[in-house]
Amino acid sequence: MSQNNKVAVVTGSSTGIGFETALLLARSGFDTYATMRNLEKSGAIVEAARKGNLPIQVLQLDVIDDKSVKNAINRIANEKKRIDVVVNNAGYDLMGPVEDLSMDDIRAQFETNLFGVIRVMQAVLPVMRRQKSGTIVNVSSIGGKVAVPLNSVYNSTKFALEGLTEGMRYEVDQFGINLILVEPGVIRSNFLDNARLPTKTASADPAYASLMERATVTFKQMYEAGAGSPPEEVAKVILKAVTSDSPDVRYLAGSDAAMFLKKRKSSSDLEWEKFLKGTIFAQPT
Repeated sequence: MSQNNKVAVVTGSSTGIGFETALLLARSGFDTYATMRNLEKSGAIVEAARKGNLPIQVLQLDVIDDKSVKNAINRIANEKKRIDVVVNNAGYDLMGPVEDLSMDDIRAQFETNLFGVIRVMQAVLPVMRRQKSGTIVNVSSIGGKVAVPLNSVYNSTKFALEGLTEGMRYEVDQFGINLILVEPGVIRSNFLDNARLPTKTASADPAYASLMERATVTFKQMYEAGAGSPPEEVAKVILKAVTSDSPDVRYLAGSDAAMFLKKRKSSSDLEWEKFLKGTIFAQPT
């Protein structure tokens, strides 16, 4: 089957990686459903699709809502009779020390970054099993391989996503379904703007205030200095993965991701901790 006959679904398509991936898949011939929680944020992708005459349909899909996920996947399956590619991209960063995070904060992070992925896969797998083919790309993070200070819960969701994807590959291979992990490094998008802080910050223990201040300044300086890769680079990696005749299990996205992982592998645990402390907790300038 040519790409012009294939149907792709991308979650979290209003901005960043999801936005660029939906556009690139459509430009490459995929009949693409750009899904998002809030359709009020669909203006940019609708306009880009119109200008480029791209085969994109925008559809509401909230990964934390069972009914929303089922309705969206069922509608696509009924309209197109197949779903060939799913890119599980929806997610956000929860930043803060675990002691300061409420259980509601933590549950919400897992609901989107992990359970949301599971919801979408459970909804789409029956379609892919019937057609005896399909590719699911789970957008993880270099933070799913290496933990970053003050991102402990975010890292936990991505570490879990790595294990989930690895395990499921054995389950669905018999049906001709492939699961792939894409692990971006620092991405120059609105990811930092969308990051959430503890809801109880005002009453949080000030013992962590200095660490939070220093880390926040470091992350902002990195973004302002243009560190990392643009989301278009991740979209290119995803396209390569879903169009390969023999795709890898994992794809790093961004030169900093490869560098980060290489340094981690060449360092002892204590050496790595010292490096991160010196990098992220440097005194604000």
